Amino acid sequence: MDCLIDIYNSAVGACSAYNCVIKYVDYLRRVYFDEGFKRLYVVGFGKGAYGMALAASQSLSDIITVGVVVTKYGHSEADTAGKIKIIEAGHPVPDENGVIATSEVIELVKGASDDTLILCLISGGGSALFVSPALGITLAEKQSVTESLLKSGCDINELNTVRKRLSTVKGGGFAALAYPAKCLSLIISDVLGNRLDVIASGPTVANTTGASEAIDVLRKYGLIDNLSKNVIAAIRTDTGHRLVNVENIIIADIRQALDAAQARARQLGLEAEVIADTLSGDVKDAAVWLTRQLRPNKLLISGGETTVAVTGQGRGGRNMELALRFALEIEGRQGITMLSAGTDGTDGPTDAAGAVVDGTTIARGRAAGLDARQFLLNNDSYTYFERVGGLFKPGPTGTNVMDIQLIACAGNN
Repeated sequence: MDCLIDIYNSAVGACSAYNCVIKYVDYLRRVYFDEGFKRLYVVGFGKGAYGMALAASQSLSDIITVGVVVTKYGHSEADTAGKIKIIEAGHPVPDENGVIATSEVIELVKGASDDTLILCLISGGGSALFVSPALGITLAEKQSVTESLLKSGCDINELNTVRKRLSTVKGGGFAALAYPAKCLSLIISDVLGNRLDVIASGPTVANTTGASEAIDVLRKYGLIDNLSKNVIAAIRTDTGHRLVNVENIIIADIRQALDAAQARARQLGLEAEVIADTLSGDVKDAAVWLTRQLRPNKLLISGGETTVAVTGQGRGGRNMELALRFALEIEGRQGITMLSAGTDGTDGPTDAAGAVVDGTTIARGRAAGLDARQFLLNNDSYTYFERVGGLFKPGPTGTNVMDIQLIACAGNN
């Protein structure tokens, strides 16, 4: 287990929000001075926003005018980073603090002129944290839609297809508000394929999906009949933005994390193989697929983002559910250990990033009178691991490039 945690830490460290921004400091300075800008505003949103803001503050303090960033509760260490104000807000369901923070960001850039460079620091989680409900809908309505989608089992592309229609800042809305200032976005990707219009719902990227696609998502998951007329009207309203003077750069992604994990494993003398960087779909199918990839004397590494259809009332997240389902698949087999965890240090609305399981996880639960399948039916994997052992709690990591699975396989398993 210690070996897997070591490798996880190396993977996360390779995507450090702070370090990834530092690598672009010289480029940012060249853009600022070569293009004749007179003001530098810093804005940010996402789970990695604090580390990104700290890097910007410490390396660009001489040219920063002012800034505001918003991150998840517990994901910052101070309420300021030099000239940059830090605000914490709700995730994955938006809250009033997110609305307040977003309003401050909007007010900051509204009066920006063409001699202003706006540095946008974007990371996963930005969709919930950077929140400005579309005209005609309330925060409560937006929260309700978000909660329903999160429980439906939809993937991040589908979720953000809807969220972009319910916002004034997503789908390029923010960049449009900031014009004629230039927006230069440094982006930590938490979506498969690094789709710029999906990461944080694309605040500085033109929307590539329309009202019909959003309606299709809601119909697919049986949610359309529960929506108010105001929400439907907002979805159908044209939100297309013609964006100019925008530059988007991805500075970290899941592949970077997986490569670092493999490199660290090899340093530790392990034979390591990256078997997937796009692990997706329902956790049940993912657990079966991972089991079929097992190889004796190999460390298997995968990454991506699975989904869970939430029908129970328990506590958990997709990594804990994946781990528990994997434990059921390998029950009784020796020499197999798996760590599945979010690279952001959290999994669902819990204080754990995921869980560690092996061939004894199910037997230990049974000995304590616990039926793993019943806990899964109630989406209560957290409670199962809390009682049996296996919760992985590294705390917020300051970055977010989806999830990682590390599976150690001994010989003759």
